[in-house]
Amino acid sequence: METPVTYGLVDSVATITMDDGKVNALSLAMLGELNGALDRAAADGAVVVLTGREGVFSAGFDLPVLRAGGPEALDMLRAGFELSARVLSFPTPVLIACTGHAIAMGVFLVLSGDYRIGAAGPYKITANEVAIGLTMPRAAVEICRQRLTPSHFNRAVALAEVFSPDDAVTAGFLDRVAPASEVRDTARLVANELSKLDLDAHARTKLRMRAAALDSIRAAIKADDLELRPSA
Repeated sequence: METPVTYGLVDSVATITMDDGKVNALSLAMLGELNGALDRAAADGAVVVLTGREGVFSAGFDLPVLRAGGPEALDMLRAGFELSARVLSFPTPVLIACTGHAIAMGVFLVLSGDYRIGAAGPYKITANEVAIGLTMPRAAVEICRQRLTPSHFNRAVALAEVFSPDDAVTAGFLDRVAPASEVRDTARLVANELSKLDLDAHARTKLRMRAAALDSIRAAIKADDLELRPSA
């Protein structure tokens, strides 16, 4: 079976592409593949472009697994939010080329990138948990809090508002929008420019500026896990 995640390195830019042939559900297998690709990027000292398939970045967690509950669902939740924390603290710049819809955990991953470029088009950018009857995990709340504007934070988290790519820039989900046919190339051009930064200074500064947010996210991951996971 083909892997849902591919890794390509050109010069000092690593492109990590999610493509499961469907909606890029963030299953445990997909999350494991993403962590493996990030391991390779870290070993290569590369700036990262994380992207999806045409029309969809990711529709979030594997919903049937999530709905079924149990240890697999809890492991998936924890792994997803730990991946977000990893991206937020990754030693090199991480660019998101959001190729279409970004929903739930997909949008939390977008919010974890250093620079986020979205595809123009009729795409949905949304944290839809409340709309589908799920209480927003504490970790997701903290991931949204650290990037969204205060008024949009309320609308996105408590009201599950759906944003267009252009409105997502105003809200703080994205930094800019590019034509769908150009979003990956635009991200690579920006990545090439960011590769000229002093990457050690970038890594230290990123950890310094995000220390409080990362502490809050990691504490929230533990609190969610403690609340949801049956005691042994």
